[in-house]
Order: sequence, then structure tokens, then C-alpha cells
Amino acid sequence: MINSRICEILGIKYPVFQGGMAWIADGKLAAAVSNGGGLGIIAAGNGSASRVKEQIEIAKSLTDKPFGVNIMLMSPHADEIADLVAESGVQVVTTGAGNPSKYMAKWKEAGIKVIPVVASVAMAKLMTRVGATALIAEGGESGGHVGELTTMVLVPLVCDATDLPVIAAGGIADGRGFAAALMLGACGVQMGTRFLSAEECTTIHENYREKILKANDLSTMVTGKRLGHPVRSLRTSFSREYLKKEYSGISDEELAGQASGSYPLAVREGDVENGCFLAGQVCAMVNKVQSAAEIIREVVEEAEPVLKGASEWVR
Repeated sequence: MINSRICEILGIKYPVFQGGMAWIADGKLAAAVSNGGGLGIIAAGNGSASRVKEQIEIAKSLTDKPFGVNIMLMSPHADEIADLVAESGVQVVTTGAGNPSKYMAKWKEAGIKVIPVVASVAMAKLMTRVGATALIAEGGESGGHVGELTTMVLVPLVCDATDLPVIAAGGIADGRGFAAALMLGACGVQMGTRFLSAEECTTIHENYREKILKANDLSTMVTGKRLGHPVRSLRTSFSREYLKKEYSGISDEELAGQASGSYPLAVREGDVENGCFLAGQVCAMVNKVQSAAEIIREVVEEAEPVLKGASEWVR
């Protein structure tokens, strides 16, 4: 069985995190992942503190295993949610879209293990200095907001820059990716897109799931670079048209407005014309619906023979 120091730190069976996918990762999915031996994560996204509290209570009612909350630091509710998690008994917080330094003392005092998502060596070093428990090094293959570096490059650079445990994210959907991440120096992986096919992922519209299951190797694209917030999503009428507008003469304000509400339209309504369907490049490898526990078990079981077979290459 694959085990690493992040398992001991967090009290989980397998070093597999579920990504904090805004509008999607709720208490039910987080609990299913945690019950399957991984670390389930509730996504706060742009939601209110009351909504996050509700999802925390749902997760607690469904599992006695550790689970986390992902806080998007760009959210207007970030301060309120930061206070909520400090008071709610949540054991793990992951963060994205910003610098969580101002909350670190509060969370650490509450006994929370803080694991920021980083996309650069500089941020990895900063988070190490301010007392993070571990780091999630997320490459540009991932869905949603992305950085410039690929997982293959970012993970070893981050591992060299810190003594903290590093979780690899971006471009991982099976045991081969899991094994490769460990060889790069990571002690675990985070998967988001793979869990879109989980039976317990009931927040997404069936159109969304079908698009993931039918995706191929060229199904994703990146938009938003002009505004400094690149996002990876499926190629749709909306994303293609948005990319054209990025290179047109419209103002930045108007361009930003074009994307407003497009993601909820995809998640909740499955609007294939106006919705933005966030997904990582590994969507091409996601082709069946399984329970969260089956996904975790399959990934781990696939990785074990790959790792054991590595000695065949050494003479």
C-alpha cells in the first residue's frame, strides 16, 4: 500500500486529495472522498459563509474522517470564511487565488493544517516561511485558474525549494500520473477533473459530466490571459468566442463582463452555448462513472505495479 508522510500528518489512508472545485465540491463529495481513504475538500468558491457552514455540517454528518475546506482568497467572503473554519473544527484548509499569510496565525492557533496551492517557487518559499503544513504544486494542465509552469517542471522545483511535503496537482488522473508525481518528489497527488465522474459528484449538470466523459486530448483551451487570470476549460462555443474577444478592441472591463456567470451556467444548467465548463487536460482520460472510493482505489492500485516495475530500467 502506498503511504507517505502526508498520510501521517493528516490521518488519511491514501495520499490522494480531491481538488476544491468551486460550485462543485460540496460536503457530500468531500465526505465520499474522505470515506474512500483520501482527503475530501469542500470548495468555498465565491459562496457565503453560511453556505460553507452548511456544507461542513453535511460532511460531518457523513464521515468521521478528516476533510478540508478550500478558500478562494479572491472571494469577497474570504475574511468571514477564514473565521468560520477557525471556529468549526475543520482540520485542513487549502487555499488558492491569493496569499493566505494574514490568516495563518489564526488558523494555526485553531490547530488547522494549512496547505496552500502554489504555482511558483517564490510562492512556495513564502508559504514555507509563514508556516504552511504542506504545499500543493499545481501545474498548468489543471482545470480552472492556471499558472505558466507544467506539473512536470513545477513539482521538482517546489520540492527543491522547501522541506515541506509537496502534493502534485494538474494532469493527474490515473496510477501512472500518481507514480510519476512521486518520482518527481511529491508525497501525494490532488485530482479534480477525475472526480467530476464520481457518483457522489451530484452538483454538476449531466451535460457537464457527458462533456468530460466524451472529451479527447484537444478538448481544452486556455482563455483569460489578457486579463492576467488564465483559465483552462473545455472548447465550447462560449470559450472560442471569448478567445476571439480577447484579441479584439473591446475594453478590459467589457471583456471581464463577458465571462460573468458563465461557470454557474455550466455547472447548474449545463448550458452548452453560454456556459464555461472548467476541466483539466486529463479529461481525455476520464471515461467512466465510479464511486469516489473506487476512483481512489483504482488510482492507487494502478500506481503500485508502476512503482515496483521502476527497477527494470536500472542496470
